[in-house]
Amino acid sequence: MLRRVDRPRTLKDSALDRLREAITLGELAPGERLVERVLCDRLGVSRTVIRECIRHLQSERLVTSVPNVGPSVAILHADEVDEIYAIREMLECAAVNQCAQLANSATVAKLRQRLTHITEYLEQHDVVEALRETTQFYADIFSTGGKPVSWDLVQHLNGRIGRLRAVTLQSHGRASRG
Repeated sequence: MLRRVDRPRTLKDSALDRLREAITLGELAPGERLVERVLCDRLGVSRTVIRECIRHLQSERLVTSVPNVGPSVAILHADEVDEIYAIREMLECAAVNQCAQLANSATVAKLRQRLTHITEYLEQHDVVEALRETTQFYADIFSTGGKPVSWDLVQHLNGRIGRLRAVTLQSHGRASRG
């Protein structure tokens, strides 16, 4: 029986994920210049792949580029952070409300399981996996609530504040808070 073949991840997608993660976790700091040659060496990919990744990260506003200087990790200002959190709050409240109305017992069990996993990852100080599981938790809420456009917007906003989310998740005692 013929079935669709799972597509392997492209080199660009893998490199893009690594760069995004490096920005989120602070390995590449806000304001830090992104030198193609250095990134090629560190990731083991070509300049073409790095250029594509940088363009993509610019579209996500995680990277900025200054003429005659080059690309660097974007710096987020306090007023932008406040606005992003206010928008996220509106979108998340609508999604949670809709999810609560439409969720069945299987959805509730899945969300509880994700929360357990998040707590376990935080107790293990595995911020990367905690962030991934947190993203899936919210994806489930937005999906159940039938809010795909809102989820797209939240993902874009989360990309811009990823570093702040990582710092928050790493804060002392976070895993034990309810």
